[in-house]
Amino acid sequence: MQTAAPPVFLAFADQAHGEPAGLPALYREVRQGRSRMRPCLARLLIALLLAAALAGCNRIGLAYRNLDLLIPWTLDDYLQLDGAQRRQLAAHLDQHLAWHCRSQLPRYVEQLAQLRRQLDDGRLAARDLQPTHAQLRLALRTLGERITPSAVTLLRELDDSQVEHLRAAFAERQEADAERYLQAPLAQQVRQRADRASERLEHWFGPLDAAQRQRVLAWSHSLGEQNRHWLDGRGQWQAALLAALAQREQADFPARLAGLLQDRESAMSREVRQASRQAEQATVALLADLHTLAGAEQRRHLQQRLAALQRDLSELQCS
Repeated sequence: MQTAAPPVFLAFADQAHGEPAGLPALYREVRQGRSRMRPCLARLLIALLLAAALAGCNRIGLAYRNLDLLIPWTLDDYLQLDGAQRRQLAAHLDQHLAWHCRSQLPRYVEQLAQLRRQLDDGRLAARDLQPTHAQLRLALRTLGERITPSAVTLLRELDDSQVEHLRAAFAERQEADAERYLQAPLAQQVRQRADRASERLEHWFGPLDAAQRQRVLAWSHSLGEQNRHWLDGRGQWQAALLAALAQREQADFPARLAGLLQDRESAMSREVRQASRQAEQATVALLADLHTLAGAEQRRHLQQRLAALQRDLSELQCS
């Protein structure tokens, strides 16, 4: 069973927003409360690894080795845990990270090797990338299933003031991102999204030429109001989590939380889910087209980036 998606595709896992940041910037964002991570260990782990991969292949090992610090720091922005809860989180987190390193990282390494073999064959068609988002979803679901019992235990023990702090943190994040990503006219949102995507892609391909930049801009135009759909979907998920927490003492709380952690889109509207599917299809087509447009030097650059990432992951030592 494969659970990893090629990093170039992962760069667009969140099609609506976000800038590539170096690992020092990632630490600052986590520490200063600017991180966009959700209070879900599965998504935190994937997102932190993704941020490190986008920052540069030679830094992902450092990020992975420090997830035991990065995840609690991020959760601190949302949950005011007491000493006993922090110790409980640390114990569970150590177990989950050890499991992930032993059982999931080898899958990522093999998936990278498979992608590199495909690239060596020459042309990369959209159909070759179609399975990759399903693999990402499977990775998230696998992690969600693994951490659900720990999350149930931790969240069930929150008191009312901690839940209220979480509600306020959600609202603050939504307000800040609405101002950042929705305030500008749609045409400006499209241009900014294209600029962010181009910067991410240049990490993998090197400098994009005019034709490639025009293709990225067309992709961004095709996403339309994806910024709004993304923000609406996140707000719907947050509302569902808060509703479950309001009844965390009920017998069905574990099942409700499992649904939110393992199938995040189950809490979202049909409009949001449909927009997400359309964005995924547009992204697959974009990446295939960019590879077709890539020159020999860009293809060498991509192979070098992927080889470095594969090597970095394979050399990580599990506890």
